[in-house]
Amino acid sequence: MSALDGLYQEVILDHSKRPIGKGELEADAAALTASHHEFNPSCGDEIDLSISVDPETRLIRQVAWQGQGCSISMASASILSQLVRDDALTVDEARTRIDAFREMIQARGEGDPDEELLGDAVALQGVSKFVMRIKCAMLGWVALEADLKQVEAQRS
Repeated sequence: MSALDGLYQEVILDHSKRPIGKGELEADAAALTASHHEFNPSCGDEIDLSISVDPETRLIRQVAWQGQGCSISMASASILSQLVRDDALTVDEARTRIDAFREMIQARGEGDPDEELLGDAVALQGVSKFVMRIKCAMLGWVALEADLKQVEAQRS
């Protein structure tokens, strides 16, 4: 195992042991909120991911999630939460990150993901080599994508 692979394993294990964003959503009354449940029937992993969004700026104020599953799905949700929180993403910026993550995770380990755009999520690139694990890594990201659609529908 290379030093980089070892570092990526550490990132995944750290996020699965000390998850970021795990808990209840605490949104103010003026915020737009959405929640979505995702389930992976092949392994039983599941997640409920909720967001609150400022209706004026479309800035995602909070991501909160509850779930159970393998270290990959839990770490991926944690990494996603940290990315949204630390980079103060708007709805459109979050969509860009989701697309970049999906492209990376479906590339079967080929190509070079944009580390500046994806941050710690690049640690999950190796998962793309294992077809049965892709859904695990995508669980939280798909839930966020559904939440963003709900929020946009509320704005219309």
